[in-house]
Amino acid sequence: MSYTISMTETELIKGCLANNRLAQKTLYDKYKRGMYTVAYRITGEFDMANDALQEAFIQVFRGLAKFRGESTLGAWIKTIVVRAAIKKVKKKVHFEQIEDHTQGAGFIDWGDFLNAEYLEKAINSLPEGYRAVFTLVEVEGYQHKEVAEMLGISAGTSKSQLYHAKRKLRTILKDQI
Repeated sequence: MSYTISMTETELIKGCLANNRLAQKTLYDKYKRGMYTVAYRITGEFDMANDALQEAFIQVFRGLAKFRGESTLGAWIKTIVVRAAIKKVKKKVHFEQIEDHTQGAGFIDWGDFLNAEYLEKAINSLPEGYRAVFTLVEVEGYQHKEVAEMLGISAGTSKSQLYHAKRKLRTILKDQI
């Protein structure tokens, strides 16, 4: 069987489970860019994101037999990458317990002044705890309860970190314009 990007998910999984190196490379090549982006957004550091990505794909290949197909393969891999990146960040950061803020920090209408590069730089300049929570909630779409479980913090701390991240982002972005 020839392994190409156009393979079905099932064929790709079967090839990887059979330890076919070409299938494994195809799976890695198919997901590496998007998964690296997720890891980088959480860690904010190139080396840490690379480490998280490599560790995650080792887990993917070791655990592929446990994949039950309850989600897409990409979603399953993304969960592993998110957890690997969080594990890296947790080694470096201590999440502060700050009073719970249930109201969001509203954003200004930035109009044409804001582009993706400015926003990416601003997010990356956030303290690690803020950046991790902001990325998981606002970029990746996780709920506070899920973020709390992943990071080993309370849902209130997750909400507070997001609140403060948004406030800091607003300040950073105002200064860049």
